[in-house]
Amino acid sequence: MLQWVYLSIAITAEVIGTSFLKISEGFTRLWPSVAVAVSYSTAFYFLALTLKTMPVGIAYAVWAGAGTALIALVGWVVFGQVLDVPAIIALGLIVSGIVVLNVFSKAVLH
Repeated sequence: MLQWVYLSIAITAEVIGTSFLKISEGFTRLWPSVAVAVSYSTAFYFLALTLKTMPVGIAYAVWAGAGTALIALVGWVVFGQVLDVPAIIALGLIVSGIVVLNVFSKAVLH
């Protein structure tokens, strides 16, 4: 169960880092750039801890899918980016894939 906590921390840190990456304006702003480095370092540290007990393919699928959906949500809420119907459907499919993977796959360790 601890691997899921680690993976959740990794995903959250990656989404925070990506958000600050936008704010850093191409690493031209110091503090947002520092936040990017700290967030990504945290993300990769906790992903590495996750991979001690979870298969890399499963961990990366959840990391990529959840991160994509969450950063799209952040883009919409925080940065005012538009999500059209196809984008919303695609994000729903990503989230559905993560749920199917975790609920029905025997490849996932619980």
